[in-house]
Amino acid sequence: MNKNNIERVQKKDTHDSEKGFTLIELMVVMIILGLLAALVVPRMFGRIGQAKQKAAHAQIELFGTALDSFRLDAGRYPTSSEGLESLITQPSGSDGWNGPYLKKNEIPADPWNNPYHYESPGKHGDYDLYTFGADNSEGGEGENEDIVSWKSMK
Repeated sequence: MNKNNIERVQKKDTHDSEKGFTLIELMVVMIILGLLAALVVPRMFGRIGQAKQKAAHAQIELFGTALDSFRLDAGRYPTSSEGLESLITQPSGSDGWNGPYLKKNEIPADPWNNPYHYESPGKHGDYDLYTFGADNSEGGEGENEDIVSWKSMK
C-alpha cells in the first residue's frame, strides 16, 4: 500500500466513527420522550373515563327507548323479575309483546363489563335503570359516579 491509500483508509475510519449518536444525545431524547409521555398519558386516561360514562348514558337512553316500546305494546313496563331480558324474549303474560326491542339478541353490559340494574316499579319513576360506574358500588365521583336513568347527563 502506498501512502495515499493509507491516508484514505485512516480518513474513512475517522469519518465512520463520526456517524451516529452519542450516548448523551440518546439519553436526552429518551428524557424528552419520557416527559412528553408523563404529560400526555394521564390526560388520555381521563378522556377514556369520560367516554365510558357517556357510553353508559347513551346505552341507558337506548334501553329507555326499548322499554317505552315494550310498554306501548304490552301496556306495562317489564317487572323487576322479568328484567331487561324481556326486551329480547317474550315474558309470560305479555300478549301484546312485539319484540325483540334491541337490535342484538343480547343485553349489553355497561362499559365496565358489569350488568345494568333494573327495577320496576322504580323509586324515581315507572322504572329505574342504572349502573354504578367504574367502582361498581353505589355513589362515587368522577369515573366512579353512578349513571342513572332519572337524571340527565351533565
